[in-house]
Amino acid sequence: MSASEKADAQRRWPGQRLAQAVAVRLSGPGGCYIAGNVLGLGMAMFMQIRLALTEASSTFAAPLIFGHDLAGGWNSLALLVASAIFLRSGEEYHRALSNGHLDPSAIQRADFLSGTGSLVLGSSLLLVGNPILVVTSGLLHAVGKFGSAFRLGAHGVVLFGLKVPELFRLSVLLSRFPAIIVTATEVARVIADARTDQIQALAMPATLLVCYLLWARGDILLFGK
Repeated sequence: MSASEKADAQRRWPGQRLAQAVAVRLSGPGGCYIAGNVLGLGMAMFMQIRLALTEASSTFAAPLIFGHDLAGGWNSLALLVASAIFLRSGEEYHRALSNGHLDPSAIQRADFLSGTGSLVLGSSLLLVGNPILVVTSGLLHAVGKFGSAFRLGAHGVVLFGLKVPELFRLSVLLSRFPAIIVTATEVARVIADARTDQIQALAMPATLLVCYLLWARGDILLFGK
């Protein structure tokens, strides 16, 4: 390797280290959950600040998870509490799997926290007026997480050809699909409209779609854990 190539490699090294660190962080379920929560909540706050400054109306009214008004109201408080709980549960998942071995107690703590966050999120969605998502993103998700946390059916009970613990993990994954369908439909609608402000209109639903896909990937990575 020539001197110039070595110099180029040294200049790239910090970026490579950062890329490797990010890849490791996102390789497990905890990283997926944290990335989705930070991305989604960050975009929601950005949109709310932008709307407050411009006094414009939202092109994607009542964002599915992040509520109407992040500045106040009971639904906003419930949303922020749920987001904090989900972030903590994501960190627990990451720690449980980051040292090359599985920590079952940390997985259980993360499942319990995530189930608790789902109930809080369900109350926020109820206040916003999304009954379908209350049942799916709230209750179905919570049942799956609490069932996993308390290891219900962990002694080999089988239903519908699956062990009960796998059914709880599956219920969490299935809880994502209604929101994925709604956000994907919204993205397709905005693209089909060919509006002049298409990028702006796509920002929130597209971000939410990426969030749900990240969370679903995290759900899949937890199967068997």
